[in-house]
Amino acid sequence: MLVLSHDVFNARSGTVIAAAMTSQEPRAGFPLTMEIRAPGLTKRSWVKISQVRTLSTERIGKKLARASEDELARVIEGINEIIAD
Repeated sequence: MLVLSHDVFNARSGTVIAAAMTSQEPRAGFPLTMEIRAPGLTKRSWVKISQVRTLSTERIGKKLARASEDELARVIEGINEIIAD
């Protein structure tokens, strides 16, 4: 999971807003999926931008990597393309 929400929101709400990730190369490209490269990821990985959900912080495991600000901005851009007019 790629956590999209800020730490302050996560701590106060007890939840995180996150997008699903996969290591299987998807057929769909941006804005539905986006390859993500972050130090700490051991496999090629893609964010499934169309699969955003809210999860309890208790369901989140340890942090494996941190996405760059540019990658995070591209994920948000993809979400906006899917849901905005």
